[in-house]
Amino acid sequence: MKNKLFYIGLLALVALNVFAGGRVIESIEMKSKILNSPVNYSVYLPADYETSQRSYPVVYLFHGTSDNETSWIQYGELNKYLDESIQNGIFPPAIFILPDGKLTWYNNDVEKKDAWCDMFINELIPTVEKAYRIRSKREFRAIAGNSMGGFGALSVALNHPELFSTCVPMSAAIFTDEEIINMVDARYSDRFALLCGVGLKGEDRISENWKAISPFHLIEKYSNTKNTSIRFYFDCGDKDYLSKGNMLMHLKMNELKIPHEFRIREGNHGWAYWRSGLVNALKFIGDGFHR
Repeated sequence: MKNKLFYIGLLALVALNVFAGGRVIESIEMKSKILNSPVNYSVYLPADYETSQRSYPVVYLFHGTSDNETSWIQYGELNKYLDESIQNGIFPPAIFILPDGKLTWYNNDVEKKDAWCDMFINELIPTVEKAYRIRSKREFRAIAGNSMGGFGALSVALNHPELFSTCVPMSAAIFTDEEIINMVDARYSDRFALLCGVGLKGEDRISENWKAISPFHLIEKYSNTKNTSIRFYFDCGDKDYLSKGNMLMHLKMNELKIPHEFRIREGNHGWAYWRSGLVNALKFIGDGFHR
């Protein structure tokens, strides 16, 4: 009887080890010299991280407006979908870094008083890739995000194609120049003034800083270079108020003959939609990591 109980207990421990989930560490603080302020980020480590000696691919995942470095865990249930996808062989074990982008759109402001992108490239990436066993070659580094984070992921990847092999914007908040020019003053002031210029109206809003971060401008530049190709995957709901910009980007990339995958599914702009598309997004990212 004792032997039977011992083996039952052993099997339970084995099962627990096999199906153990990954580890989440929320709101780690990094001191930034560039921003002269701390930056918070959360980390997902795969289940075998503590028991292996291997290094892992990395995904930098950006949040949307009004959210922070905990939102993809709290509302997106990222760790649950990652655990299931890794266990089912859909996605390889990988490390996720979730930084707090505040309302920066993950870029430098027009006066570079809040140079978030400079901090991300020159401080955060080197810091986390030294702190964790991350495979730091481009082919094992992906970037993704939802809403404002989708804009940021696309903008950062297009500005730094030498760093990222895969880019996954979900319901990306991408706007044409015409939309920025005609945007009501209150919305422009609230969301885009720090990126384009405070107090600007009409065509003056299409400043050099806006051209340097706008995906519609960057995609033209990207198409004319010999940069290593980025794997792009877009996903946006058919009832999403941002679907227009995403569809126009799809048409633009087709016109420029830039390979990409584009999905319009039934749904709105919210966490239910992003959760429902997460497994397919993970599969796309994982396929790029496989060799």
